[in-house]
Amino acid sequence: MELRQLHYLTVIAEEGNLGRAARRLFVSQPALSYALKSLETELGVRLFDRHAGGVTATAAGREVTAEAVLTLRQSARVTEAARRHVRGEAGELRVGFEASGAGELTTRARAEFARLHPGVRVVPKRYDWGQEAEAVRDGGVDVAFVWLPNDLTGLHTEPVHTEPRVVGLPSGHALASRAGVSVLEVGNEPLLWTRRAPREWVDWWAVNPRPDGSSPVWGPTNDNVEEMLEQVAEGAAICFAPLSMTRYYARPDLTWVPLTDVEPLRVVLAWAEGTDDPLVRGFARVVRELAAAPGGGGGGRAPGAGAGAPGAGRGGCLNLLRV
Repeated sequence: MELRQLHYLTVIAEEGNLGRAARRLFVSQPALSYALKSLETELGVRLFDRHAGGVTATAAGREVTAEAVLTLRQSARVTEAARRHVRGEAGELRVGFEASGAGELTTRARAEFARLHPGVRVVPKRYDWGQEAEAVRDGGVDVAFVWLPNDLTGLHTEPVHTEPRVVGLPSGHALASRAGVSVLEVGNEPLLWTRRAPREWVDWWAVNPRPDGSSPVWGPTNDNVEEMLEQVAEGAAICFAPLSMTRYYARPDLTWVPLTDVEPLRVVLAWAEGTDDPLVRGFARVVRELAAAPGGGGGGRAPGAGAGAPGAGRGGCLNLLRV
């Protein structure tokens, strides 16, 4: 069994069609079909049922494919670990973040680290809805700014950033001119959600339950920030967001109003426990120093009086998610 065969297997499972999988892999369909049959023969089990529309994984195929994905990820981590030793201080540092990350601290840290390590390429990697912590565990990134709450199993973390939360409204909303609102004042407004986030994360962002024991009104679904922007702007629902989102996703048809009675967003810098990568340690040192500087990790102040008025505090929003 070769890693190449396992890669073929995962692509076939994703595409559900040998022709499409062959084109994606840049191999001929007969060669791919032969490789699949050889693997099935070697394992002694049928991995896919063939039919007119393509192929469907059997129960055995689903389990074998899941293990193949884990094996390929681990193989990539083994290769990258060796390359880091070969490169020394040269190479690549992948920094994960969600939406606006830790606000300006995210960008400043990458820029300062790049200045101190000119031979290292710093690669930003954006994730949606609490997936940045899993990306660290899977080896998709070396270090990440993680929004709490999140599953921090297997990660070393350091608190680096805090910022207030705001509510995103269509610019013509009745509350758009307010200087601030309570979460109970938007209790009857539908919130946007997705099934892609853990329930604990979803409930925290939705402030569920509310101070009076009520539950949010769940609105339409979304999978990313851009989809949320459209739905808030058209008046389908509202969203809660960290203050930095109001600057990172600017739109003239959205208005932001401070939430006066909810706890702020807290962000930690996270990397895999036991990591001795000098690039990760160097980046953490830069973030630590910037966050400790005056105003470095405080996140930014909430908009003042009148900031919710049309034309003020405009930007995109974090999607409220639900499982």
